[in-house]
Amino acid sequence: MSYLSNADIEQVILPSSRDLGGFSVRRALPSAMRQMVGPFIFLDSFGPVRFGAGEGIDTRPHPHIGLSTLTYLLEGELLHRDSESYVQSISPGEVNLMVAGSGIVHSERTPEHIRKDGGKLAGLQSWIALPKQSEETTPRFQHLSVNELPTVSGEGINMKLLAGTLHGRRAPTTTFSDLFSADIQLQAGARYRIDGEHIERAIFVVDGAIEITGQDGTHGPDRLIVFKPGAEIVVKARQPSRFLAFGGEPLPEKRFIRWNFVATDQDRIRHAANLWRERQFPGVPGDDEFIPLPDNFN
Repeated sequence: MSYLSNADIEQVILPSSRDLGGFSVRRALPSAMRQMVGPFIFLDSFGPVRFGAGEGIDTRPHPHIGLSTLTYLLEGELLHRDSESYVQSISPGEVNLMVAGSGIVHSERTPEHIRKDGGKLAGLQSWIALPKQSEETTPRFQHLSVNELPTVSGEGINMKLLAGTLHGRRAPTTTFSDLFSADIQLQAGARYRIDGEHIERAIFVVDGAIEITGQDGTHGPDRLIVFKPGAEIVVKARQPSRFLAFGGEPLPEKRFIRWNFVATDQDRIRHAANLWRERQFPGVPGDDEFIPLPDNFN
């Protein structure tokens, strides 16, 4: 669901929600009213969920092309494995960035030491469409620890830059186009300015309640607020709040998205689907389960 707001706000999008066996996933992008913000074509938030002993998340091996995935946890731990032989756990405050490029397969599961006694999980995952000239780049993986990510603190603000550039700072995360992604936490009454250095900008409210200075209304959790280009935006926290700010320069070509594939050419997606159907993608060492194409994929 999406509705238009006023002045400097272009859209407010209410994510669709689905229950994956007690695990809540909310998808803000793509939506019926908007496909992308800058190069970001997908945004899921998941949890918080608590698992009992012997339970956990099992995202079985599945393929991607034409994008990068950026995973950021708020609580818990996940174990990433992929067909390039990378094995990496991720904890809150860290970034896992996977560049699919010409094709990669990966899984995400609850680590055994967490599954044994039970635990909790919450986080965000973005898909970033690659520029046309980089769609077939070599697959790779990058893990960034908490200490590797630029931060800004003071005046009730804690900002961590997850990818791209913002306010003169650059994250070491591998990127292929103009973009930014930042985890921002505000104390009650604090204000944070998002200027017009990037063409398209949005925030996704994770927790608390915020307002946009000069605009009507208060926005709570699970709201994606998309701003008009060029506007200087000031976010004020009505109570302790947290949001993901992201965006960048829009890519010039239309993007097609089918299942886990993103491309500028539908034939490329069909080719990837055929390869997956025939099990011609590389496997994930240590994780050999297989997910068939969705029934409606043709």
